[in-house]
Amino acid sequence: MTEPTPGHDSATGARSVSTAAGRPPDLDPTANPATSGAPDRPPDGAAGPHPNSARPPIDPAAVEAGIVALWRSFGDNRSAANRDRLVLHYAPLVKYVAGRIGTGLPAHVDHGDLMQSGIFGLVDAIERFEPERGLKFETYAMQRIRGAILDDLRAQDWVPRSVRSRAREVERAMERLEAQLHRSASDAEIADELGITLDELRDLFSQLQLTSVAALDELVAAGRGTGSLAETLPDHHAEDPVAAMEDRENRRLLAEAIAQLGERDRTVVTLYYFENLTLAEIGKVLGVTESRVCQLHTRAVLRLRTKLNDAATG
Repeated sequence: MTEPTPGHDSATGARSVSTAAGRPPDLDPTANPATSGAPDRPPDGAAGPHPNSARPPIDPAAVEAGIVALWRSFGDNRSAANRDRLVLHYAPLVKYVAGRIGTGLPAHVDHGDLMQSGIFGLVDAIERFEPERGLKFETYAMQRIRGAILDDLRAQDWVPRSVRSRAREVERAMERLEAQLHRSASDAEIADELGITLDELRDLFSQLQLTSVAALDELVAAGRGTGSLAETLPDHHAEDPVAAMEDRENRRLLAEAIAQLGERDRTVVTLYYFENLTLAEIGKVLGVTESRVCQLHTRAVLRLRTKLNDAATG
């Protein structure tokens, strides 16, 4: 892998990001303001530089000298402060390596998890690096970062590595056969290509089912919009919109029918169904016998039923 090379934009004085194939981004030296190209603060009462004026160019030699001095300071005093300054300076390497690895992973793998694993690899590289050997730190660090990310991915994988390897063999065999036959290969043809029996191939397919796990946030099928697989699963506890609309309409019709009842019938219905009073208690409220309240209740229910039927048929 090609080693990172700092770039420079002569128009703005800012360090550029290399976009050449196989090259990681340049590192921005933020540890030392004197080498970062930031303009000095003007003294009180003095006019500052025009906002559109060009920033002073960055001296690569000064930047390199600052990093060398930081490594020397870290070698003399392996403090957390010096280590953190080195981590901040080389953090773009983590983003670069994580981006390269993430391009070949499934969509459900979080890029933030790769970055976190890569940071641990960067810290380990800083702790183990020996500048006196004359090696390039960026080259050494990228190997450590990549190894840390891959180790974390293997630790989270529930499928054995042997099964993953066999799955890749089957995929390559199917690709070769489809390129030769210009059609989908049969199980017998795949088994013959792999040099195994048909029963062994079917046993292998059973093992490979572990590697075929679909994430719910993946698309149901290509070209079918942006709906996810989760949106196609039924929710048996969700409210039925048709039933909810019918319930609201029935409540409205019932309220209108009750409002059209006579005063005594409306009072009986209200006390019996909404206040939960017994017929005897309603009789005491109205000053009549329980049997009379039963007659009033029956008459009110019949009138309500008639009004609701008329509303439904009308």
